Amino acid sequence: MEQKDFFKLSAKALEHIDARLGALELEELDVQLAGDVLTLAFKDGGRFVINAHSAAGQIWMAAGTTAWHFDFAAEQGRWIARKTDEELMATVARVVGAKLGTEVSL
Repeated sequence: MEQKDFFKLSAKALEHIDARLGALELEELDVQLAGDVLTLAFKDGGRFVINAHSAAGQIWMAAGTTAWHFDFAAEQGRWIARKTDEELMATVARVVGAKLGTEVSL
């Protein structure tokens, strides 16, 4: 994938997550997008980080002790973690929902 395409697609994904989680307006969650790094800070002190890693051409996510590396699957139009076949939006929704104890939809 060309660098400009990566920047456009990764920015779109991070902005989507930022907008959807920010719209929840939950006291337990603070959502901050700064450049290509999205930080989810929880009231209990926990932090999840999702960032566009341009050198690898991937979106990386760290949540607790687990990390994912998502590649853009053009044929599906989605970011997929090749090792686990998990999709970015579904994974974020699942782990954030589990952390908050509520269902989250992206």
